[in-house]
Amino acid sequence: MTYEIDPDTEEEFDEEEEDERPVVLKTREEIELMRESAQIVSRALGIVAEAIEPGVTPLQLDKLAEDYIRSQDAVPGFLGLYDFPNSLCISVNEAIIHGVPTDKPLVEGDIISVDCGVLKNGFYGDHAFTFAVGRIEPKVEKLLRVTRKCLDLGVAQALAGNTIGHIADAIQTHAESYGYGVVREFVGHGLGRDMHEAPQIPNYGRKGDYDEIVDGMVLAIEPMINLGVKEMIHKDHWTVVTADGKPSAHFEHNVAIVDGKPDVLSTFDYVDEALRKKGR
Repeated sequence: MTYEIDPDTEEEFDEEEEDERPVVLKTREEIELMRESAQIVSRALGIVAEAIEPGVTPLQLDKLAEDYIRSQDAVPGFLGLYDFPNSLCISVNEAIIHGVPTDKPLVEGDIISVDCGVLKNGFYGDHAFTFAVGRIEPKVEKLLRVTRKCLDLGVAQALAGNTIGHIADAIQTHAESYGYGVVREFVGHGLGRDMHEAPQIPNYGRKGDYDEIVDGMVLAIEPMINLGVKEMIHKDHWTVVTADGKPSAHFEHNVAIVDGKPDVLSTFDYVDEALRKKGR
């Protein structure tokens, strides 16, 4: 679940907007507990991947994920958080993030961004994947590929001694090389005993900007990339959509900094295996 910053800071991340809370560094033991939470999210997304097809409703997917999470002696991390009403954020087509699941069936050609959170052993896992529903337009399929690549490039820059700006620069540079819009008002975040911890992780910026990356950080890195303009509008209390009505994609991993390098606690292996079985 993404972190919202002041909407007036669209073009540059004002230093005054940075999270004033201290960064909470994690021990090796705590990182392993967080890996367990993240892996439950990963498996839940795999179950969702198996079920996605035309005719399925977001509320059905929400129930599948919640049932699985509870079967793992964990609790849904989003349910009730800031009064959010469900276990998954499911954002369809032009919805960027924080979509509330509905009973409206998915149709061929939709894309849905599924963001899932888990709380177990006092620590959160939180990551996301954008899925195609059946066959989608080639230009939208390309958006999904590029956004996932943005995530990979951002994760690769999560090195001790770099700054959050190295992550942001990698994501922004790759997305904008395709003419895509990079969302400003919502950013990634630190993760731990709270869903949203310091530091904030914008998907735009330059090397050297923002906090220095150090061992023990756990980061939720999550590019949100629009096919068209970067601007967004609030559709309702929760859901934000692209200002031009074009599709948006969202991918997210949880990354710990261990021995100076990124250790990805989450995985898309379960999703990728489910999609392979479906011939995707």
